[in-house]
Amino acid sequence: MSRTTKDPAAEFTDPPVKANILAAGAVLWRHAPGTDAVEIALVHRPKYDDWSLPKGKLDPGETPVITAVREVTEETGLNSRLGRYLGHVTYPIPGHRKLKRVDYWAAEVVDGAFESNSEVDVLHWYRLDRVMDAVSYPMDRTIIRNFLRQPADTATLLLVRHAKAGRSDRYVGDDDLRPLEKAGRAQARALAPNLLAFGAAEIISAPPSRCVQTVTPLAEKLGVDIELEPLFSESGYAAAPDAARKRARDLVSTESVRVISSQGKVIPDLLEWWAAEDGVSLPPARNRKGSVWVLSFHGGRLVAADHLDRILIPADRPQG
Repeated sequence: MSRTTKDPAAEFTDPPVKANILAAGAVLWRHAPGTDAVEIALVHRPKYDDWSLPKGKLDPGETPVITAVREVTEETGLNSRLGRYLGHVTYPIPGHRKLKRVDYWAAEVVDGAFESNSEVDVLHWYRLDRVMDAVSYPMDRTIIRNFLRQPADTATLLLVRHAKAGRSDRYVGDDDLRPLEKAGRAQARALAPNLLAFGAAEIISAPPSRCVQTVTPLAEKLGVDIELEPLFSESGYAAAPDAARKRARDLVSTESVRVISSQGKVIPDLLEWWAAEDGVSLPPARNRKGSVWVLSFHGGRLVAADHLDRILIPADRPQG
């Protein structure tokens, strides 16, 4: 399996210029059958005669999160669950005045079986000590190194700030009953498939209506009830922050991916406490309404915190 440089991605840069072609992919991994050893999938593309990570361009209306899962399935036949965000690469397309950006996540295989297709004719699983020699391009090695910085087997907790609910000073009545506005309802619907890409299975929400309504479309898709937790409301958190933090940590599970829907004055303090406790640096974030934190844990400790905000905007909408 020789390396090739036919694909333009072989020579990449990360210039401070907005990319006009957006794509997404994954480091697809599994435990080798009958062992705890981790293996990474590389795919062979006959068009380029190369070995690379599965990836592809965003379709209209898609976010990178949804594209990553779809492209893995289309290229490999395998269904997967996203985990840690592994960064992005940006590179020019030779012969065009265009830049391509590819965002990557770790993705654990859930089920499925490989079948040769028009884009990929072979899939091969590599142990961690062999994958770097097998992959064709430097940019893929960069993403794989990011994957290797933390254990592959992580538990995921999804922390959501409620969607847009209009201004509180314009709402007459109990503020806990203030509902999502039209834009917020659209955000809630759009959140559901993105949260499902990470394997969301259980939902816990602060009691205010806007928090519950933000995760209602997800609950409907899953066919599950939403558990109310007053400790994750602003008033509940302010009254008992230690109890709220313990409750959040208790929700981390290797058996299920849980979603917490909370409020703007809870999430930053909770994350700062968690990061300080477990020695993790948080990326810059504006904590906008409808944004998501993907928290990754190993051995019960936080090992990575990724903020999904602009990356949740579909490909055919302005990215600001």
